[in-house]
Amino acid sequence: MASKALSAPAFFTQREDGAFVGNDPARGPWSPDHCHAGPVAGLCARAAEVEVGPDKMLCRLTLDILRPVPLAGIRVAAETTRHTRTLATTRITVHDLNDGLCVQGTSMHLMRKDLGQVPSAPVTRLNRAEAEPGPFSIGAGLHDKPYFGQFLDVAYPPGFGLEPGPKTLWMRTPQLLEGEEQSPVQSLCALADCGNGISWNARPSEMGFMNTDLTLNVHREPRGDWLASESISHWHETGIGMSQSVLQDEAGPVATALQTLVLHPPKT
Repeated sequence: MASKALSAPAFFTQREDGAFVGNDPARGPWSPDHCHAGPVAGLCARAAEVEVGPDKMLCRLTLDILRPVPLAGIRVAAETTRHTRTLATTRITVHDLNDGLCVQGTSMHLMRKDLGQVPSAPVTRLNRAEAEPGPFSIGAGLHDKPYFGQFLDVAYPPGFGLEPGPKTLWMRTPQLLEGEEQSPVQSLCALADCGNGISWNARPSEMGFMNTDLTLNVHREPRGDWLASESISHWHETGIGMSQSVLQDEAGPVATALQTLVLHPPKT
């Protein structure tokens, strides 16, 4: 079972001129006018995958979030920086409609092979059948507009609580782009950027914990639309923190996600 989300449009609609406009599910919890970085990361993955082509799998996506990303419209581009038989790399940019650079990043793609059976490490699989419905762990946003966390289907392992500390949850998100099916890696991106919102050490009303980047390393493309994150956040008196997440589907781990966090007390 899972909590019932609001009826969700896709995260983004693409205009005829190619710009992407954020719908309510793309809105972040911190500002009514700016995007949650997870859906934006999905657009970055999409641009990189289109640029490189389907023969290679997107294995790493690293994004620097330089400024808030406006819901009103963005342009996303990827250009190849290296392409060999084995690998490809891209440079990715996200600009607002005034040509301000909001996000910059890189991607790594590796050629798919068929090696048959290979040795693999033992893994602990999460059982979604046992998951219990619950709200998105960050709770309400810091504004009164509909936002990302209200459009998710969410479920937790048995006996879950919403106290501070490490947490595990299952999540099903809206589609990335209206009228288009998202790729497996694109489907990971929204969850990948949720580590700091899943595992926090004080509530947003007591401490801000925005991330300034996202690194997603994918070792297997996920299957299915329900994905899980085991997350922990480390906070320090320097005002710097980090969130670490292991991302899974129902067959086991598929990726890791890291976020660098900037901590700030609420304004008084």
